[in-house]
Amino acid sequence: MTFELDLLATPKAVPDLRHRLRDLDHEVQLCATELLTNVIDHLGAGTPVTVRVAGTLHGHTRVEVTDPAAHALPVLRPATDTAESGRGLVLVEALARRWGVDQGPGHKTVWCELPGDRGVRAR
Repeated sequence: MTFELDLLATPKAVPDLRHRLRDLDHEVQLCATELLTNVIDHLGAGTPVTVRVAGTLHGHTRVEVTDPAAHALPVLRPATDTAESGRGLVLVEALARRWGVDQGPGHKTVWCELPGDRGVRAR
């Protein structure tokens, strides 16, 4: 299965996305929703995004969230014990083999790769 969905990044979209990914591993759901939540938190609700989940040629699972803000790059910061937010990328970093950002004209894609195929095929 290769999954792709265009949506508006809103708080309601987070559980909707998790539901649409219900046939995939919990780690895939968590990474996808954390990347979506970062868009809401840092770019604002209503930002158009594309979420993709696909297998790689190396047998891993790649989760991507593309948004129109090429200049707003994610930064991995340690969260304090009392912080109410700031753990999204920390979770992605802990679960993923690797993660990063690809910038293009007028957009960026934040992505992570999880080990194993997790129910998806290479594109």
